[in-house]
Amino acid sequence: MSFKVAQMILRGFLLIMMTLGLFYSSETPNLTSLNHFIMTGIYGSFVVVTLGLMMEAGLELYSHIFIESSFIVLGIFFNSVASALAFYEYYAEVLPTTETMNKGIKAFEEVLEADVVDIEKLRKLAFNDEIIVSPGGPTDHPLNISPDSSWSTYFKDNEVLLQIDKDVRRLCPDISFFQSATEFPCEEIVNSNGVKRLHKRVEQSVLKFSTLERRGLGVAKLSNEIKRSDSSHSGDYAPLNEGCEAHWEVVERMLFLYAKLNPGQGYVQGMNEIIGPIYHTFAIDPDKEFRKHAEADCFFCFTNLMAEIRDFFIRTLDESASGINYVMGRLSDCLKKTDPAVWNLLEIQELRPQYYSFRWLTLLLSQEFSLPDVERIWDSMFADAKRFDFLIHICCAMILLVRNDLLSGDFASNVKLLQNFPPMDVSLILNKAVEISNIR
Repeated sequence: MSFKVAQMILRGFLLIMMTLGLFYSSETPNLTSLNHFIMTGIYGSFVVVTLGLMMEAGLELYSHIFIESSFIVLGIFFNSVASALAFYEYYAEVLPTTETMNKGIKAFEEVLEADVVDIEKLRKLAFNDEIIVSPGGPTDHPLNISPDSSWSTYFKDNEVLLQIDKDVRRLCPDISFFQSATEFPCEEIVNSNGVKRLHKRVEQSVLKFSTLERRGLGVAKLSNEIKRSDSSHSGDYAPLNEGCEAHWEVVERMLFLYAKLNPGQGYVQGMNEIIGPIYHTFAIDPDKEFRKHAEADCFFCFTNLMAEIRDFFIRTLDESASGINYVMGRLSDCLKKTDPAVWNLLEIQELRPQYYSFRWLTLLLSQEFSLPDVERIWDSMFADAKRFDFLIHICCAMILLVRNDLLSGDFASNVKLLQNFPPMDVSLILNKAVEISNIR
């Protein structure tokens, strides 16, 4: 075989490899840098063989090196361009871009800023795949460790959702409201055979088992007892049948959406205690038309309230002027000015405000009183122009109203008293708080 024939064959191979590389890059979106190294190695191998044959034939080497190098450079260039285009096309189709997410959040803000919140539009936005991610894709899978994987986002969301689900199932257990059915369920969810119900994503199941029992030579007996208690016996609220939606499911949806729209803060335990009274107030409105929009109204009010108290739930801001430690310090100063004797006793006993007032202030007293009393306190507090100053005065009034018990008690009894505040007419507390406000 002559050298020219061999050279033509080798150049033909190079051209074929370039074509295959271009085709492979455009048809296979999930390329990695390893592919480029392989293709470059193949091109380089053909160059070495070609140059060796040319040297044996005694031809002019330098001109042929230039020609063959040009082939290699062109091959690598086209391969890289095709791979880059394939990558761009893949990510544009499968994964939501930052711009798309920003559009989704902006759409939420436009709905919430309107004078009348459109509940149907809000629900459609809420269950858009850009907000509540549905995992999957042509090349994505549950074991994908890439941070851009939709499965990775799905599993992280489920960690938050699991905590929300546990909290809302125990919301205000002293009344049956949250486990009862809402008048206005989200039709898109309740008629989806459970597919779009959030609690289904984190629902845990128990495998059924049987134990074979044999006593002596008697007949063997199968025991189907399951000692592990399920949700129906643990005190948690159970989901309703298809076509119905419980109030706690509505609250769960709002908290999950809030966590998705506020990734910097996310969901923190206790937020369920904040949103509960707000939703209850709107959902029991005498006007049916107002009750119909309870979910949208609640989400709007909860979002605005959290904008004012969100620093209470961010640990890194505890020592700031808006942090919880600073607010507890203000409560201590208020008590010192109003009743030095009680303040001095608590200081001697080293009964710090953190032991009792952290929950009072963070949850706006929502766990210290029954739901009707909480709503009565909030009504006065939110009506005050300096609402959170008035909250401090309410907390100070609570301490002063059990003054005699505190002065006669030791550390253990006083901690128990303040952490489990006794039932009391909230009107007395509010009147005392007004007196403290006037003193200051």
